[in-house]
Amino acid sequence: MVKEDNFLARLEKVLKRLLSDNPSITIATISSVEGLPILSFLPKGSNETIVSAMVATLLSLSERAVVEMELGEFTQLFIKGIDGYLLVFEAGIAVLAVSTTTKAKLGLIFLECERAAREIAEIMER
Repeated sequence: MVKEDNFLARLEKVLKRLLSDNPSITIATISSVEGLPILSFLPKGSNETIVSAMVATLLSLSERAVVEMELGEFTQLFIKGIDGYLLVFEAGIAVLAVSTTTKAKLGLIFLECERAAREIAEIMER
């Protein structure tokens, strides 16, 4: 059990740093590519299981579209809504998804999310 606690603690550290360094990020989740929740910081009342399943589905569809359109390898998904953005990143055998406000400095968010996704992938591989 100690190993699992350490694993989750390292993932939590990555998400907390992402959230604290970027106040415009309002939601951060890590899910398996199968759609199972691993760790998330969601608003109260949100269904972690549904969010994880949707994010994993978005990743899968995006990866497939990139292949079909011969665009190389998938790196990220960007969705703009009236009240903010949803960003989805592959993180090895996991998926990182964040939600931001409309005032987000997206260049910085992309950079930090890509770094966080690499860290998550490394943690998940161990």
